[in-house]
Amino acid sequence: MIDRDVTLSSAPPPDRGDVVVISVDAMGGDRGPAAVVAGMAESAAKNPDIRFIVHGDEAELRRLVGRRKVLAGRCDIRHAGGVVTMEDKPSQIVRKGDGTSMWSAIESVKTGEAGAAVSCGNTGALMALSMLRLRKLPGVNRPAIACLWPSLNPHGFNIMLDVGADIRADAPDLLQYALMGASYARNGLGLDRPRVGLLNVGTEEHKGRAELKQAQDLIMAAADSGKFEYVGFVEGGDLPSARVDVIVTDGFTGNIALKTGEGTAKLVGTLLKDAFANSIMSKFAALLAMTSLKRLQKRIDPRRVNGGIFLGLNGTVIKSHGSADATGVSAAIKLAFTLARSGFQDRLAARVAQAAASAPGAEAAS
Repeated sequence: MIDRDVTLSSAPPPDRGDVVVISVDAMGGDRGPAAVVAGMAESAAKNPDIRFIVHGDEAELRRLVGRRKVLAGRCDIRHAGGVVTMEDKPSQIVRKGDGTSMWSAIESVKTGEAGAAVSCGNTGALMALSMLRLRKLPGVNRPAIACLWPSLNPHGFNIMLDVGADIRADAPDLLQYALMGASYARNGLGLDRPRVGLLNVGTEEHKGRAELKQAQDLIMAAADSGKFEYVGFVEGGDLPSARVDVIVTDGFTGNIALKTGEGTAKLVGTLLKDAFANSIMSKFAALLAMTSLKRLQKRIDPRRVNGGIFLGLNGTVIKSHGSADATGVSAAIKLAFTLARSGFQDRLAARVAQAAASAPGAEAAS
């Protein structure tokens, strides 16, 4: 049986409390706590059922939160004097991270105070601390970050993983990504039998590294028991296409693809703006097309799909882009809220364990 009640919608499932608490690391982003608190306020204004545990410098956070009336009575501020910077090595943070805002944010998920954690901080450190404090799900060798990629599919998105949790991935790891990605697509996007593709330099069988060919054999063999359809190798041009629902790759390739896509979206937006400002006639044309242009801008704006999900852990952690502004932070918080309220983590854990136990090659992946 497939859990059909878990979808990425705003409607709450029955028999669950109205209020969802999100744990927020306020100190890790490039723009500082002001942008994070602004994003929290944006989310709070749209969603009366959200509350926050916010971690960081207490004096600064009280000042910033105090300026936002919409956050009054909806924030529990936890002082954490330490900050994980973008330059910190994950190994150092694992040893000395206690007392940082990132550690504190994850701890609130571990203790059950919060349904999910959101951080704009150092990706490697966030994954290392999440693995240390939350631990991996049974059967998962290497957790992955999954992102939503705007696509031509009817549901509007494709899922890609890994996009930066770990630059390495051998064939059994890629099989695990396929199983977790298919579970996310099935339970998160409501797809009965998601289509999974393996990212490669070409769709031909003879192309690619040895581990990709080995991974293809493992994924193909696991398709029936994993309840997904394997479509074979896919190329970069397939990322936004309707050919596939889940794109599997290593974190090195996935992160480059993700940031290339974000940069391309910004370029398209800038070029369109320049083109319509070129002359009086083009400005007039822009006015006539304003509604369509705004729809396009919203569709390709990477800030509105900000937030990578850490899959394979005993808890929900959302990694926001380090340079996210208030809109980006709000999008990551919305994703965390939706997943926490839906009970997605529990169902995902069950599906991953079931699929990993029954799939051919699962023993090697474990």
